[in-house]
Amino acid sequence: MPLRILICLLYYRPHCTGLTRHVQLLAEELAQRGHQVTILTSRYSETLPRSETAAGVRVVRLWSPIRISRGMVMPSYPLAFWRLVRSHDVVSLHSPMMEASLACRLAGWAGVPCVATHHGDLTLPPGLVNRVIGAAMGSLQHSMARRVRQLVAYSEDYGSHSTLLAPYRQRVQVIQPPVDIPLPRPERVAQLRAEWDAESGPRILFSGRFVREKRPDLLIRALDRLDDGVPGGRIIFAGEHEIRYENTWAQHRDLVDRYRDRLQFLGLIEDRQELADVYGASDVLVLPSDTECFGLAQVEAMLCGTPVVATDVPGGRVPVKTTGMGCLALPGDAQDLAASIAKVLGDRPRFVRPRHEIESLFSLERSIDAYERLFYRHSRAGAEK
Repeated sequence: MPLRILICLLYYRPHCTGLTRHVQLLAEELAQRGHQVTILTSRYSETLPRSETAAGVRVVRLWSPIRISRGMVMPSYPLAFWRLVRSHDVVSLHSPMMEASLACRLAGWAGVPCVATHHGDLTLPPGLVNRVIGAAMGSLQHSMARRVRQLVAYSEDYGSHSTLLAPYRQRVQVIQPPVDIPLPRPERVAQLRAEWDAESGPRILFSGRFVREKRPDLLIRALDRLDDGVPGGRIIFAGEHEIRYENTWAQHRDLVDRYRDRLQFLGLIEDRQELADVYGASDVLVLPSDTECFGLAQVEAMLCGTPVVATDVPGGRVPVKTTGMGCLALPGDAQDLAASIAKVLGDRPRFVRPRHEIESLFSLERSIDAYERLFYRHSRAGAEK
């Protein structure tokens, strides 16, 4: 029997992050299986329609006049959620999200069970305002965690280290994130490598936002140390770099200017085929993050035949440890990061695995199956049994 699933998150497509990609894949795959899927999210840009149906998924966007750090305030959320939840069988919350605790309370009054997928503990830049925001969000997140029927983590590793998930381990289920990316096109890969002058040295890809927790500055600082063993390296940045909720880009402009001739900024790549080609044209993907729930870009790169260097942090180390397709570096250590990059580049074939092997370890179908079973088990009908 098809389910009516209400999925709630702060940002949805066309906003582009690992979280939104996760939810988009989940929603569209469930819709293809015949379920009725509704997304309730913020209208973070006035250019977006208030309501639309895309790929079989109904998307409802709410007026969001106030921005607080990364968050959006949606004044009409309580009424909009209440109107929708009563016609659904289960609610899928995606945190961090300010309204998640309120949604749990309202869903409880309507008799509709909630489950929540946690996409990572909130990490904000230093400062009094951000400390206040962090404390308030922490309280709201724990209020949500106490009320949902089930919490979902990307991995056992992250679930046992997360400040939100660790206290509720008995109610945490691990479901690997859904990952899907096309094969790189050989002709486009060759074209990109020619544009990047890849014969002069390795092309090191950073895929993500230029934000403090992702540590793009650490990767730039590793270039000089890398030159001792693998000279001529160039960093290719794929992702947004001028982020409105923090000033990491401005803080590191001097560093960027100093290495400008060895850096290339592609900006946000929304086309999945073009992103696959960028992965395929790169010699190694590096994620030097201080914190990382998982790092979907790692598996995407691996599926495109590109090995990975990631930092040895809870959650973020899982793809490399699971596949063996790369190396782990010490967090915050530019010297060790450079040594790990050199290790992979020095014997690259040893760190490359066939695509089918990566797909067997991170299966899109298996992830969607697990979510579908979860939603059936905790739907209104399942909860009544």
